[in-house]
Amino acid sequence: MGDYGGGGFGGSREMHKAVCSECKKECEVPFKPRNDRPIYCRDCYSKRKNEGR
Repeated sequence: MGDYGGGGFGGSREMHKAVCSECKKECEVPFKPRNDRPIYCRDCYSKRKNEGR
């Protein structure tokens, strides 16, 4: 068994380009973006997560 580094499922995750629904910056997400759900960059996502408490 080798060490693939980075953890996760079998090494590096596939990243997909997306545009943040909040600030409209281009970002990369580790899942395939769907049109019916908003996408947030790391900054906006953490801001929203912290506000939800």
